[in-house]
Amino acid sequence: MSGAEREAAAVLRECRREFAARGTTAIGEAMAGGPKPSADVPAEPEPWRRYPDGEAYDPISHAQYFFHCHPVAAPPFPKAQAGATARTEFGHFHLFLRAEGMPRGVAPLFFPEQVVANAPTPPQAAPTRRGAGDRVAHLIAIALDPCGEPMRLFTTNRWVTGETWYRADDVARMLDRFAPAGDGSALLDRWLVALLRLYRTEIERLLQRRDEAVAKWRWLWPRRGNVLEDPRLEIVSQCEIDLDAALAEFDRPSGSRKLVAPPSRLPRSPKMLEGWGA
Repeated sequence: MSGAEREAAAVLRECRREFAARGTTAIGEAMAGGPKPSADVPAEPEPWRRYPDGEAYDPISHAQYFFHCHPVAAPPFPKAQAGATARTEFGHFHLFLRAEGMPRGVAPLFFPEQVVANAPTPPQAAPTRRGAGDRVAHLIAIALDPCGEPMRLFTTNRWVTGETWYRADDVARMLDRFAPAGDGSALLDRWLVALLRLYRTEIERLLQRRDEAVAKWRWLWPRRGNVLEDPRLEIVSQCEIDLDAALAEFDRPSGSRKLVAPPSRLPRSPKMLEGWGA
């Protein structure tokens, strides 16, 4: 176990204690905090509404994120590993980094089919423009169960978030740049950053699997248009996680944390397109 992982585990334990003391969860923190606090925060998140209102953005690190849920309840997540327990997804966080916060030397990746004029594109849920530029990278999405516990990590196709497409290696370099300390909940900021640190290896693997899947899709369907705008390809890579089990492994004197591997075949996932354009 690395020192960064141990530190992240300690922060996550502390965040859990603070959540419990406040009688809330990561979902509640997202709904209550934000640049435009409101007295009419609903008891349950409204489908497609982004929390916190206005989205959380840090003008120093240029990290940005929001939580939302879909109008149709997601089915239980398929078992990604033997012995895993299926859970119901309640909603998810999308984590981004805007261009001003990216490391030097990274550049967007363009495929030849992207330059076709007037090519139709599906609906997109791009993050609200913050900062000076339009370029933004989607780092990872974190799905939560109804108790506010993280249950899986996943990457999406470009059209889902309207992001700028970067190579997996470049997105991996951006992970340490995600350091929100802006207009959202400070507790939630710490929790999200600690999750990125604890599961960094898994996230890097998911990003690599994302690029591999996109490359394979282009090879299989070379005449079907732009793969990054293909609504048939939504969730590109994913893996189930169990935070309780991960934290418990740090209590073992000489143990090591078991890395979570993405399933060899992508299990059926909730359609992210449901409800769009309504």
